Amino acid sequence: MPAPENRMSEQESLKLISEMIQKAKTSYHDKGISSLLWGSVVFIAAMVTFTKEQLGLKLPFDIWFIVLFAIIPQVIISAKESKSRKVINYDDRSVDIVWTVYGITIFGLIAYQNIVPHVAKKLIAEEGWQMVKHMTDGSLPDVVITPFTLSATSIFILVYTFPTLITGLIKKFKPMIWGAVLSYGFFLASLFTSFKYDMLLSAATALFCWFIPGVILRRKFMKRKAANV
Repeated sequence: MPAPENRMSEQESLKLISEMIQKAKTSYHDKGISSLLWGSVVFIAAMVTFTKEQLGLKLPFDIWFIVLFAIIPQVIISAKESKSRKVINYDDRSVDIVWTVYGITIFGLIAYQNIVPHVAKKLIAEEGWQMVKHMTDGSLPDVVITPFTLSATSIFILVYTFPTLITGLIKKFKPMIWGAVLSYGFFLASLFTSFKYDMLLSAATALFCWFIPGVILRRKFMKRKAANV
């Protein structure tokens, strides 16, 4: 008499599929790498800039270029994660796209902030005029200055919240949602502060919007990884 065939019930099949998907969902963002990466580089760059402004220091390079370098590992690691994941659901794919577009947007903003003022200076010089810093009390002589973008840091803070809020809503991860909401408050505050204090608000955004949620995500991932071993 042949042995009875072991067949899985519909509920058991769904449970197995669900478990497989959960094990496969160890994406770049679920691991907390993305949040830790951006949180670290922006926090460091902002605090170094604040210290420089506070103490009147000069650096031989622009510290904010480390933010550009953060884009490279994000693209590389994200690509590797996509290849290694056996199951890629719609949510993971959407979040990957959001962070890729965010990286490109940050690159564009940095390019805008660094290129446009010099181009503007050249264009207005061709028109025969120039921007001058004039002290109303006459304490210092007039100084020719390069055009600059007003409160550009506020725009950066606003953009910082974009991928975080979307990721938090898609993944239903409250630390990111509250971090983004708090960062919108930092954005509003930055509209009324000087550049130096904008840097502190930018550092706070990196801390609450990315770094702290990243630490929480990383701990959850490590616990999940240990449980699956």
